[in-house]
Amino acid sequence: MELAKPLQKFLDAGYEVTFTSPEGKEPTPDPLSTSLAAFAGNWYEQKRELELMEKMKKENGFSQPRKFSDISDSDLEKYSGVFIPGGHAPLSDLGDNPELGRILSHFHQKQKPTGALCHGPWAFLSTKYGPEKAFAYKGYKLTCWSDVEEKLMETIFRGEIDKCESTLRDNGAEMIEGVAKSLGNITVDREVITGDNPMSANAIGDKMLEMMAAK
Repeated sequence: MELAKPLQKFLDAGYEVTFTSPEGKEPTPDPLSTSLAAFAGNWYEQKRELELMEKMKKENGFSQPRKFSDISDSDLEKYSGVFIPGGHAPLSDLGDNPELGRILSHFHQKQKPTGALCHGPWAFLSTKYGPEKAFAYKGYKLTCWSDVEEKLMETIFRGEIDKCESTLRDNGAEMIEGVAKSLGNITVDREVITGDNPMSANAIGDKMLEMMAAK
């Protein structure tokens, strides 16, 4: 849901999409994100999005994404925007990745639309390991999966999970709490568009298209 909804919008608008990952390995979807419950029981919506991702595997390199380090600085000039979906995966290998820090620093310096959803904003921490060795989004208004929601997940899965909201705040971001989460609210500050949970996926996709068209 977090990837498929914005992705479909980008494709429908005629954009070419490049998938990337730290080591060029195929991403593993969070099972919860592909369950029928994640789609509020909407079987048709689940089927449509799963079919889209299968199509991307066959036709657009989703099963063989480009390695971060293989994307050169000159390559980055060609891209209009970057989008980072959530799930808990970003907590494990994105926040301290220097190559991702380099990529995000490019989009930050060029003020190109940068979208991140749910746990996706955790990736912004990688700019501390990029060329400038500093958190690029200090003072930015951001929204992500909240600490309250994360503590609920800890109760369910009986394990401690890194807190996206408080960690970004500790690094200098101004965290905006999601209001009326079910309505899919987003936060926009300069080139950055963030949302706190999967319900924001459509709104982030729409705003990114608007901002990319305006560049």
